Amino acid sequence: MERYGTGGTGCGRIRAMKVTERALNRATLSRQLLLERAQLTVPDGLRQLVALQAQHPASPYIALWNRLAGFDPAELDEAFARRGVVKATLMRITLHAVLAEDYPVFRAAMQPTLYASRLGYRFAAAGLTPADAEELVPELLAFADRPRTMAEMRAWVEERLGAERGDGGWWGLRAYAPLQHAPTAPPWSFGHRPSFVAADPAPAVAGREPDMQALRALILRYLSGFGPASVADAAQFLMMRRSTVRHVMTAPDGDVEQLQGPDGLALYDLPDAPRPCADTPAPPRLMAMWDSVLLAHADRDRMIPPAYRPSVIRTNGDVLPTLLVDGYVAGVWRPTPEGVEVTAFHPLTRAVWDGLAEEAEALAGLLDGREMAPYSRYHHWWAKLPAAETRLLPTAR
Repeated sequence: MERYGTGGTGCGRIRAMKVTERALNRATLSRQLLLERAQLTVPDGLRQLVALQAQHPASPYIALWNRLAGFDPAELDEAFARRGVVKATLMRITLHAVLAEDYPVFRAAMQPTLYASRLGYRFAAAGLTPADAEELVPELLAFADRPRTMAEMRAWVEERLGAERGDGGWWGLRAYAPLQHAPTAPPWSFGHRPSFVAADPAPAVAGREPDMQALRALILRYLSGFGPASVADAAQFLMMRRSTVRHVMTAPDGDVEQLQGPDGLALYDLPDAPRPCADTPAPPRLMAMWDSVLLAHADRDRMIPPAYRPSVIRTNGDVLPTLLVDGYVAGVWRPTPEGVEVTAFHPLTRAVWDGLAEEAEALAGLLDGREMAPYSRYHHWWAKLPAAETRLLPTAR
């Protein structure tokens, strides 16, 4: 049998075709660079991570800080400014930061999902059809050949469709058209009032049939960054029909191998992807709000204990910034001007608290000079948390 290394974790094992729940956790942590910070540039790191959820402007920065050794936020600033990294609506109809070179393929793969979600009921309720969208998109992209504010984009749509149809028309087009968010202002490149610019080059978008070549490329990237995974996991990540995903994942081309997961679940993975031992140590981490690793699988138990899920993933879809302890969510945190407040859902050892204090000190170095409390608008959720141990980890900043 093949001897398999773990990519720097110091743990070797005999390669197995059956994967335990804990081994799944460690595999995903490894792919997401959360077992140890990697000596990678922002582009190389993002290439491995596939995509970073970017609903909140600070989250891609905190996500990369968690994963890259010596992360310099100015490198991400420059990547956004030069459009080497772009922010756009993609997987799960959610804002993601991805490499510009990946955007055309990812956008083509997501075409049927964006078509169905944004040219459906609300678009039709405005008296519009998908054919109207296909006619409007080229003109809209021509208008957005340079950054345009939300107000300018909405006014353009209303001018062509009329005020009564403008709201529904812009709601559909802002996610369906291949538009990217244009950097606006410090401290995190993007503010809460977005501006838009046409993708360059703009991928062709039409119809609701999937581009199978693009979809295959995206699913292989997903497995590389988040695997091993089930058909349901990949379908969750893409918000796509399982039958379509299954067709790609089970294709007999040798690029994907089938494994047996917990309870006999069929899992799929790249044959040479790292799968560390289940007992590989996992250091504590202070994860960004909406961190991709928490949302990339249908089986949320891989990272979030079921009892903690309602506290972490709120009813409106907000996903609070969490702390990982031994690879699993163990509580939440929030940055404040006085330090990092950590709420632990179960007792933590002194060593873990010391590790979290070190992370909090390092995080303060990232936030200093930018925004010490980037998630303050979400602090109302903390009043709704269950009783738990809370500590303020002071920093020297």
